[in-house]
Amino acid sequence: MNYNIAILIVDDFESMRRIVKGTLKSIGFSNFIEAEDGVVALKKLEKHKIDLIISDWIMPNMNGLDFLKAVKGNDKYKNIPFIMVTAEGQKGNVLEAINAGVNNYIVKPFTPETLNAKLQKVLD
Repeated sequence: MNYNIAILIVDDFESMRRIVKGTLKSIGFSNFIEAEDGVVALKKLEKHKIDLIISDWIMPNMNGLDFLKAVKGNDKYKNIPFIMVTAEGQKGNVLEAINAGVNNYIVKPFTPETLNAKLQKVLD
């Protein structure tokens, strides 16, 4: 697995972004770009070469599902692996994200082992 990839972390709570970043650092990753919602995240995608997106679902301005649809609907970004990290674990929500093109899905709270396993599935 390439640990030098650029990872876009999208969550409206700075504390959650810090947790995700800390977990990723413990696995060996070090290149992070952060955004507090889908609107800001789309702007970051335009400015930076992003290799992986880890996004929350529930956010103001543009939620994770709408952000996912915007990413997967854009030829420039559609091949970027996208992991949804959310408290939304209902089967209908998971199916909706899968239908929109999500590469993997993690329900909060999660362990570093869970995140690492999901990362290996989408990056290998």
